[in-house]
Amino acid sequence: MSLAEPLGADPLRCEEYGYGLGRPTGILVLKYRSGGLLEFGETREDFLHQLYWSPDGTLSAGARVVGPREAFWAHRAVTHEVRAAGRQTVYRVCLREVPAGLGGLRAGPVRLDPEAARLIEAICRPGHDEAAALEARARVMAGLSPAAAEPAEAADRHGTGGGLARTVVRELSHNPGDSVRLDEWAARLHVSVKTLQRDFEREFGMPYSRVRTQLRLRTSRVLLETRPVAEVARRVGYSSPSAFITAFVKEYGCTPGRYGSAG
Repeated sequence: MSLAEPLGADPLRCEEYGYGLGRPTGILVLKYRSGGLLEFGETREDFLHQLYWSPDGTLSAGARVVGPREAFWAHRAVTHEVRAAGRQTVYRVCLREVPAGLGGLRAGPVRLDPEAARLIEAICRPGHDEAAALEARARVMAGLSPAAAEPAEAADRHGTGGGLARTVVRELSHNPGDSVRLDEWAARLHVSVKTLQRDFEREFGMPYSRVRTQLRLRTSRVLLETRPVAEVARRVGYSSPSAFITAFVKEYGCTPGRYGSAG
């Protein structure tokens, strides 16, 4: 089987764990340890469905950022882009069958229940029994379900614009704290501010400022699982924790501290 290799920086370490390979019920897991940016999906994999998950960091996939409680699913033959940044572990699960809960999903974030997450880590250990690994595979597949769409995703106009807004959002998803203004993005893309703003309205049904705010706050919810409020505020681009808390309460109706402790 042919697997597209990650782009960007080389991983510090890559381990492979395969069980029942060549059969529809088999599973191949590649476990990467990143020291910098890793990029997946620049080339299509036509034979295998793929699931990306990081237990100790975030992954950005298009306009969505997923944390340890979610993964990113890509049906075979579907072009996709997944990035991991920083020192973290990334599991790339390759399957020949579609999990029952993901039928009809071409690519997107999925919920990963705690037991499925535990089993992915368990089968990536040298000497793991194949029969037990294949049983774990069945449980992992049963523990996957589509994640709820975020507001900006639900408002997506399915490509009615020129792709300019999507280009900006992809970049922001990798660095939500970026403070680049709309006019600066327009200059980089060699278009007028009005043209770029119209593209945001067509693609997402809302202006650039609102899309950026939603992306920052969605990312903050993932980061709050493992990081304190002050650090999260800085990482997603707020000038102070108080400004972040105000925006978070306005969007979600509770403080970031309360949200993080509830997780």
